[in-house]
Amino acid sequence: MFVAERFISDLVKIHGIHPVSTDDGGGTWYPMACRFLNLDHHIHSSLEKSLIERKMQYIKDRTESFDDYFPCRIKNCKLKHVRNWLRLFVDYHNNEIKHVN
Repeated sequence: MFVAERFISDLVKIHGIHPVSTDDGGGTWYPMACRFLNLDHHIHSSLEKSLIERKMQYIKDRTESFDDYFPCRIKNCKLKHVRNWLRLFVDYHNNEIKHVN
């Protein structure tokens, strides 16, 4: 529970206070940590979990496809480079959507 509380507390420091959602409740650790931090906790239903997993698979498939055309050429690339690459992907993807509509 302490590890979960510490993890969620660090996220709150970075991103502010938001409700916490988990797919299986994280045992009892996440609900207890949320109660300790006075945060709302929500457990996703099977349908919600399925939709989230499908969305994550979609993002993974799209980024892998994008990487085929624009591969990273930096050895041991760091997180900053990955963030920049993802921003480029999002910008490219959103631009394509604008031109389709």
